[in-house]
Amino acid sequence: MTDAQPDSPHSEASRFSLRAFLLREWPYLLVVVLALFGVAYTSFSRSPMTVYWIVLAPLIGLICVFTRWHEAATKDQRTRLIVTQALHWAAVLLAMHLMFVADVRQMMNTDATALTILTLLALGTFTAGVHTESWRICLVGVILAGGVPAIAWLEQSALFILLIVIVLIAIVAPFLLRDRWRKA
Repeated sequence: MTDAQPDSPHSEASRFSLRAFLLREWPYLLVVVLALFGVAYTSFSRSPMTVYWIVLAPLIGLICVFTRWHEAATKDQRTRLIVTQALHWAAVLLAMHLMFVADVRQMMNTDATALTILTLLALGTFTAGVHTESWRICLVGVILAGGVPAIAWLEQSALFILLIVIVLIAIVAPFLLRDRWRKA
């Protein structure tokens, strides 16, 4: 007789381990966190972080090579992986450098520059995923690309969101305070 898997929903939920997920997906999560940190810091400090972005692009390239290294079985495949990623990220770095040229930087404010750099990173990450045939790297590129309009909307809508939060607090607070007053 074979061991049957229990059909309870609790057994499926208990199989998911946050620790195992983080250990397996950490390179991809790191890229997302670092890219979004760069945009957030640039937006708050109002100063471009040229060195940060120039370091981040090759780091993403290294993560692409690291995550696909086990798939490359031969020396030729590994060499091809390294060379294609090096050329790919060199092109992304060149495009980023063009954004930091003084004439271009003067035409855009720091928020626009940060979002443009994030767009370049998103495109570079997505196409790196295509080159390495990694759906996870492609997904990181899509997440970064989705972050561009989300961040722009958040910056434009910050006052509106603050107003919604204040209204929700004004609605919920009396109910919470009423329960405390009854207990006192």
